[in-house]
Amino acid sequence: MNTLDHQILSLVTFMPLAGGLLLVLLPRRDRDIRIFSLVVSLLTFVLSLHLPVYFHRGQTGFQYDIDIPWISAPNIHYHIGVDGISLWLVVLTTFLTPLCVLISWKSVHDRVKEFFILLLILETALIGVFISLDLFLFYFFWEATLIPMALLIGVFGHERKVYAAVKFFMYTMIGSVFMLAAILWLYAHTSPATFDFVEIQKQIRTGIVPNFPAAAQWLFLGFFLAFAVKVPLFPFHTWLPDAHVEAPTAGSVLLAGVLLKMGTYGMLRFNLGLFPEQSRHNAPWIIVLALIGIIYGALVALVQPNMKKLIAYSSVSHLGFVVLGIFSFTQMGLNGAMFVMLAHGVSTGGLFMLAGILHERRHTYEIREFGGLAAVMPIYAASYLFILLASVGLPLMNGFIGEFLVLSGAFQARAIYGILAATGVIWSAGYLLWMYQRVFYGKVTHPVNNSLADLSGFEKAAVWPCIAAALVMGVAPILWLGAIDPAVQSALAFAQIAGKVVMP
Repeated sequence: MNTLDHQILSLVTFMPLAGGLLLVLLPRRDRDIRIFSLVVSLLTFVLSLHLPVYFHRGQTGFQYDIDIPWISAPNIHYHIGVDGISLWLVVLTTFLTPLCVLISWKSVHDRVKEFFILLLILETALIGVFISLDLFLFYFFWEATLIPMALLIGVFGHERKVYAAVKFFMYTMIGSVFMLAAILWLYAHTSPATFDFVEIQKQIRTGIVPNFPAAAQWLFLGFFLAFAVKVPLFPFHTWLPDAHVEAPTAGSVLLAGVLLKMGTYGMLRFNLGLFPEQSRHNAPWIIVLALIGIIYGALVALVQPNMKKLIAYSSVSHLGFVVLGIFSFTQMGLNGAMFVMLAHGVSTGGLFMLAGILHERRHTYEIREFGGLAAVMPIYAASYLFILLASVGLPLMNGFIGEFLVLSGAFQARAIYGILAATGVIWSAGYLLWMYQRVFYGKVTHPVNNSLADLSGFEKAAVWPCIAAALVMGVAPILWLGAIDPAVQSALAFAQIAGKVVMP
């Protein structure tokens, strides 16, 4: 075993937090603050690469496991670990954060120190959500993501930033209260009382949790509501467009790229992991909501005059594919759901960066304000097209792999699910390509567009890694699926043991 294995998760998780605390002590020299933040985030990313390099791909269960008693009463442990489900979400978080630092290099001018402190604290909270195996610890990190993200939106956002920040905070906070109630019920009814996910799952599997069958449906709904708001699943999506439009570019990248995945990760880890029978029982109506989200999000995106809001609604549609894949209860569906999570984080994160770059030059996201930019900004236009095609799902790009697997799983579950979901692929091509055509071709609508600068060095450094990742994921998906598949098989096996193996 590698000597780093015992400490690597703690190092990856808390290095950004330590960097944020050290930033407090640095003098207000903006250039030094930016450099320090970039170095910390890059070191975190490099450390996180230890996880997939030394991950045992054929092995089920959690790896890099640490279980240390933290608080004796109540019985809370510092219990962390990763499997194939959480592994790549941690790497996705550490991959996007230094890109957020780069894309904010010249766009953030006021309160620079506070901005990067919040960004690094948010990274720690996001990683903590994916590695926590103690439900108290999980809830702690879950709620900890709210504060830095709400402040990033409310302080560094655009015109209606306070409204968007409050709406985001209230929606997700209220939804999380139901999950907290479910967590406390589980703690009170386990023997010995514990927040440990593995132990609770074991006690549920062996049937020693009293009154569990009568309470299971309510517990499932308590967790599910918190996750559905975070995804966001239709009809809990209304906070998302406002948050995206008003957030700074880095906030939008982490919001779409990572924070939304907390909801789908929670469904896969906790709803399926703790309540497999209830997950199967509720799958039909959840799939209906996912299908509505896929089609509704795409149709609303099709008529958006605002570029950033269009990308935001595309997230509602793409995350619908993830929920559909999870509740299809097929191996291909769950593999596809995980891959769509990762692909969406890379491609939609890239789209938000590119939209932010254009906003820096024109101070507007209105599509009608642009036109003919391909001749003025050729490198920018080519980069935008590459990321856009990845989001559309062009073969050999990352979006294609995940959507193909989800649709295959949906067809296995029930043909009508696959047919309806497949229309979302058509709609996504429609709204994204139409938006691209209006922005980059035709006549230049405003003379100022003729003098727009092409991508700078910092902007290329932020956007091009997303392009490279989208291509590598599309060409060699087995690098990711090799770790994901055993974890998915284990989750499905538990669901099949606990409940009847019947397609929803």
